[in-house]
Amino acid sequence: MSATVVLVLAAAGIAGVISGLVLFPVRRFAQGLGLLDRPGGHSSHTVPTPLGGTVGLALLAAWWLQDAAGDPDWQRRMADLQIEALWTAATTHAEGVWSRAGDVLWLLAAGTVLLVLGLWDDRRGLSVIVRLGVQFGIAAAVVHGLGIELTAYFQAGWLTKSLSVLWIVAVINSFNMLDNMDALSGGIAAIIAGAMAVVMLTTPDPDTHHPQLLVAALLAVVAGALVGFLFHNRPPAKIFMGDGGSYFVGFLIAVSMLMATFVGGPAPDGSLRPHAVLAPLCAMAVPLYDMMTVLWIRMREGRSLFQGDHSHLSHRLVELGLSRTAAVATIHLITATCGLSAVLLTHVDTVQAIMVLGIVGCMLTLVAILESTRSRRSKS
Repeated sequence: MSATVVLVLAAAGIAGVISGLVLFPVRRFAQGLGLLDRPGGHSSHTVPTPLGGTVGLALLAAWWLQDAAGDPDWQRRMADLQIEALWTAATTHAEGVWSRAGDVLWLLAAGTVLLVLGLWDDRRGLSVIVRLGVQFGIAAAVVHGLGIELTAYFQAGWLTKSLSVLWIVAVINSFNMLDNMDALSGGIAAIIAGAMAVVMLTTPDPDTHHPQLLVAALLAVVAGALVGFLFHNRPPAKIFMGDGGSYFVGFLIAVSMLMATFVGGPAPDGSLRPHAVLAPLCAMAVPLYDMMTVLWIRMREGRSLFQGDHSHLSHRLVELGLSRTAAVATIHLITATCGLSAVLLTHVDTVQAIMVLGIVGCMLTLVAILESTRSRRSKS
């Protein structure tokens, strides 16, 4: 295992520990802060449960990451410990990572605004217009202010910027909509972040020919922090992610994918791999499938697109006869398959890429076929 991978895993591990410890006081003081999800409405739990599960997920861990990457004192301590390989890896990547520290701080600030928005919505409730307005505003600020946007082999000005803003908002809300069963949204987000971190470590930047350490570490921090969160969110959940957590996690994952470069150079046979830009769509296949099918069901039935209900993929699997735990595990496995497909997609030629994309398509088609069985049962 290379020293670079060890550094990224260390960041993920520290994030997990911090997350797991921070959530103990969050659970304790949630009621006093008015952050309780009470039974009723479209909620399926039976006891009041704390919200705000990811209040401290990535803030401290990401801060540690940027300090660790560029802080000379930290580097000297590593040298004193004579951890030669880690020292070499840290000094090799420190300058590049530290040069982007400003962007990371701005991203954390933008994510914190969304975190506060979600916490306020959890506590008081906000209109759809306010929630979407702030989300689009933050997304536009990141895209236009920091220049973090979709490239995908073309620069179409307003079009790529608009698609980038739409991507951020869509990913944020897809994770928010998935937060409907214990360990579901957090588990899916951890799998996706972990898979994309692997993509970043194995897809070098075409300019530097080094692994994309900053994006990989940011995704690893998110994945590690989510593992710490899942310790509290496993059935029966002691705390829920809530809007604050899902907004924050969705934002970081969405922006990380826009910061990344998915084509690190030509394949061994000299051919380019433009299909690699589809890796984020592969990784995000399950959340996007859930969001689009839920919106379609609500629109077809003439209901509000923004009113929570039990039409999500997890609920539909339960209606097929699966237990809630089995439904969550099934969705996790499908997500893992799509995540592994995303990793493969960045390392294969065009013909093989078609096969990889076919695997993702077959997985989603299989789910759709099973769901059509549920639909026929309900009509009969």
